[in-house]
Amino acid sequence: MVIGQPAVRSAKRSPRARREAIFHLEEVTVSYGEKAAVRDVSLDIAVNEITALIGPSGCGKSTLIRCLNRMNDLIPSARVDGKVLYHQQDLYGPDVDAVEVRKRIGMVFQKPNPFPKSIYDNIAFGPRVLGMKDDMDEIVERALQRAAVWDEVKDRLKSNAFGMSGGQQQRLCIARALAVEPDVILMDEPCSALDPISTGKIEDLMLQLREEYSIVIVTHNMQQAARVSDRTAFFTVDPEDRIGRLVEYDETETVFTNPGDPRTEAYVTGKVG
Repeated sequence: MVIGQPAVRSAKRSPRARREAIFHLEEVTVSYGEKAAVRDVSLDIAVNEITALIGPSGCGKSTLIRCLNRMNDLIPSARVDGKVLYHQQDLYGPDVDAVEVRKRIGMVFQKPNPFPKSIYDNIAFGPRVLGMKDDMDEIVERALQRAAVWDEVKDRLKSNAFGMSGGQQQRLCIARALAVEPDVILMDEPCSALDPISTGKIEDLMLQLREEYSIVIVTHNMQQAARVSDRTAFFTVDPEDRIGRLVEYDETETVFTNPGDPRTEAYVTGKVG
């Protein structure tokens, strides 16, 4: 079964306008075996916005983001309870194809993970697997241009991707996700292994991509969340049961300047880690 239609792309955006929800989460709990990692998360994620998930280590940020493209399906002990709707359709419904989900909802991981192939073949891999009929040279060039790395690699497309710098490799991985024409891009700590210059390039790229894609990013970097995201969700770990819970979810400016919960204020001001 083909899941919901991609969102209509908007050429211009009005940051404070109420926007269509691309994801709706209702009382989502993710467990590994008998142990819950994150519990009772309810929130909406909007189209053409960057949504940041922040909080201390172990609060369930990465676990939650992997619910959005069913990556947790690949962990035998993982169980997802509650409701995850994507374009108002149950992402975990019995007729939904998980492969189609991961095509529509791409993911970029913490460390760059190019395939041991040429730059060209890294980008072409997904479209070939999916049987995309467009001209492959055009697909590769378009993806690399969208990821702001084309000018740096256009003369060495047949070179091994491992010869690229760390920042270039991460942008290559973003281009690889873009090549299959996704609707959403998930980023799990995409800059944690990069130097400040490369981090700045990835942040600039995210702001550009927001015009065409919905982006969800997990980050430990408070400044990064404040710089790039439209909305921020703060999670914490309950000291009694060590389970992650959503504390506050609001416009990023509000979360960082006028949070509604003292735990949020303590975290974003650095009083607690």
